Amino acid sequence: MSDQFKAILTKAKLNFAILTSILVIAILGKFINPELTNSIFVTADQLVSDLYLVFIAITLGAFIPNFKLVAFGSIGIFIAAAVLIQLKVFNYLTTEYLFAVLIVTLGFASIANLYRHYREHGL
Repeated sequence: MSDQFKAILTKAKLNFAILTSILVIAILGKFINPELTNSIFVTADQLVSDLYLVFIAITLGAFIPNFKLVAFGSIGIFIAAAVLIQLKVFNYLTTEYLFAVLIVTLGFASIANLYRHYREHGL
């Protein structure tokens, strides 16, 4: 393995962890609760056609140097919004929809951040 490839892999551990966790959620969800998992991933698929969300996620992943801020900030916002949904502050928003937004945001931000690492090392 080349030194450049090793450098990308060490810098992008969080990216791979996020992408792997999305895959694990999809696989485990199919066994535990397939209806809920299907509805979440169908919603996420529909959200991808909303280009503003995809552009925001790509911008976060590509232009914020500390990707931990993006990842943990997105998860923190998800948790805060989920609490507000349970407190009935958001009447027309569901936790499933919010989770689909989190999956799309983290997925595209992770891929954009991986590409940024790839471009930095000139592979």
